Amino acid sequence: MKTDKISIPNRNGQGITLSAVINYPNDFDASKQYAAVIVSHPGGGVKEQTAGTYARKLAENGLVTVAFDRSYQGESTGEPRQLENPYVSTEDVSAVVDHLTTLPFVDAGRIGAMGICAGAGYTANAAINDRRLRAIGTVSAVNIGQMFRNGWENNVKDADAMPYIQAGSDARTADASGNGFATMPLAPLKKEDAPNAELAEAWEYYHTPRAEHPNAPGYATLRSLDQIITYDAYNKAEAFLTQPMQIVAGSVAGSKWMSDDLYARAASQDKQFHVVEGANHMSLYDVPQYVDEAVSVLAPFFQSRL
Repeated sequence: MKTDKISIPNRNGQGITLSAVINYPNDFDASKQYAAVIVSHPGGGVKEQTAGTYARKLAENGLVTVAFDRSYQGESTGEPRQLENPYVSTEDVSAVVDHLTTLPFVDAGRIGAMGICAGAGYTANAAINDRRLRAIGTVSAVNIGQMFRNGWENNVKDADAMPYIQAGSDARTADASGNGFATMPLAPLKKEDAPNAELAEAWEYYHTPRAEHPNAPGYATLRSLDQIITYDAYNKAEAFLTQPMQIVAGSVAGSKWMSDDLYARAASQDKQFHVVEGANHMSLYDVPQYVDEAVSVLAPFFQSRL
């Protein structure tokens, strides 16, 4: 498969350049036009991990695909490093759409997007905001605001998350002193820090040879909490998320409730929910049988809707 490393200017006013990999179908002909799909990585991840896996597999199914590093992360530019600003992350998806519309071999009327984990939430939010996205897919979707304020299994009330906003606010004060940026883990940094077996798998994914990558340290700036806690990736989905949508989640994923919520809230009249039996949140990242099942649903979805 032919691939290219590309740089994408993000014209959202931050002066950031996104690093991305574009994947071409096996029979690629630059004189033709193709449907394209943007793939967004999980929180704490980079394009070389699960996002790259899904992007390659979709390209094998005849689609031009782009996996990219979000602003402040991976090989993309932006300071401070490892900032997880969900509003900018949503804009990142539209920045990739901007770039795709300039490519002669991409049909600008057939651009879609998908994401994994927090990248799925950002994809949904981008589709709410950007009508150029004609179809979206999600895998192990996480609405990062919901996850941080309500917990992995939705057992914390919104108001009880107030201390996290305070922590983010205090971190901004500390950061302003010029002594570096305080950080927080996005996944357990040590196996013993994991509260359950599923999140122990998150540690394994990011911090062992299973999928570790030097550009994915697994933490974010603590100041990010100020943006994350009040963010709703599905804000106004009831009115504006009208595009065709394919949701994929594992039957035993602790995060499945966020896919359920997206399905319930989206205004789309063309929405499907595929449950991968036996899969948890993390196993849909890279376990071959589960990834292949997800792609077997996502590929025909994008082929038929774009």
